[in-house]
Amino acid sequence: MHNKTLLFFLITGNLVSAQLTYNTPESVGLNSSYIEFNVDSIMNDAINQKAFPGAQLLVAKKGKIIFHKTYGFHTYDSVQKVAKDDIYDLASVTKIVGPLPALMKLYEEGKIDLDAPFSNYWTSWKNRKDKKDITLRELLSHQAGMNPYIVFLCEVLKNGTPKNRFIKKESEKRYSKKVYNNLYVKNRFNKKVFRKIKRSKVSNDKTYQYSGLASLIYPTLIEKITGENYEDYLNKNFYKPLSCEVLGYNPLTKNFKNNIVPTELDSFFRKDYVKGYVHDENAALLGGVSGNAGLFATALDLGKYMQMLLQKGTYDGTHFFKPSTVDAFTKIQYPENNNRRGLGFDKPIIRNDTLSIKEAYPAPQVSPESFGHSGFTGTFVWADPANDIVFIFLSNRVYPTRSHTNIYNLNVRPKLQQVFYTSPKSE
Repeated sequence: MHNKTLLFFLITGNLVSAQLTYNTPESVGLNSSYIEFNVDSIMNDAINQKAFPGAQLLVAKKGKIIFHKTYGFHTYDSVQKVAKDDIYDLASVTKIVGPLPALMKLYEEGKIDLDAPFSNYWTSWKNRKDKKDITLRELLSHQAGMNPYIVFLCEVLKNGTPKNRFIKKESEKRYSKKVYNNLYVKNRFNKKVFRKIKRSKVSNDKTYQYSGLASLIYPTLIEKITGENYEDYLNKNFYKPLSCEVLGYNPLTKNFKNNIVPTELDSFFRKDYVKGYVHDENAALLGGVSGNAGLFATALDLGKYMQMLLQKGTYDGTHFFKPSTVDAFTKIQYPENNNRRGLGFDKPIIRNDTLSIKEAYPAPQVSPESFGHSGFTGTFVWADPANDIVFIFLSNRVYPTRSHTNIYNLNVRPKLQQVFYTSPKSE
């Protein structure tokens, strides 16, 4: 027995799965023929109806990867087949895999208080009447009344052409953050981002409204509190101990052999098919490193991370969080306001089990304890502790444009998820 695993067993009395291993659906009592037939049907129909050119699905149950299969191609020209180790732009899945574990750790260490004013830590908000009393709990659960989104690209373009004071075609001392090939943003552009967020209006009506603005702030906040580089902090405390081989920002700088799946044809700013650079324009203008988007990963990387959370903060004998921390962040915060969100994590719609597959989010069969997040590019991760299931779906549904919405119209992800709950028992 691994020493770290033995130590955890002695402390908690529970021996958790050492790490994810591949096995068959029958090994956990499910029917592989039923699963494969139904998943194949849903995926092939989605590709035929141009929900996405290709996708892959990884599902683990009881610590065993019982399904991992790829479908289709990177693009509609059918040249590059989807492979299991392909790298995807995670979009908003970044929110729960990037800044959130860092904030969870800082909370556990007593370095941040969820119910203290956020302005205690982000002091530029102290003189803003509408923001000085907003708490981190309200921000993380989208209960703060913040604007959903600000298009910072409007600041750097004039008649579709980048303004020279913000964007240069070659790297310079004050313009070293790479946005795309031959596009470099001013290093201090983040200051402008933070100022515009500070001046943005806050709704007086404190109801659930999804907003990604605070996520743009979190990496800098984490650096201020820890005194460490944000990416280094994540790698040291989470990604390397989890043996996530690819998970991180700006994959083109790291010489991976894996293929990177392209996202959208950006006809407005980068004038190219975006591949290996973050799709989200706000994250791009921060040099690709942001809390709202920017992370890239493989399905297996995400499987390890979500399995760690499903196992209440422990994976492969390494302790990342106390179970109480995971529980605190993954429970609904404001059910009385019909707000389904946890702290950073998305949750099933309240009374989800009473809804049809068309109305539900995600599948109606998931437990109320389950949690995860989706991404604009067509990504989706979900963990269900009550049923011991981790569900990882990766696609590039924004290829070639974000107008492709059949991933939603066809309820692709809830239908796929449902298969693993309705599978007949193996004999």
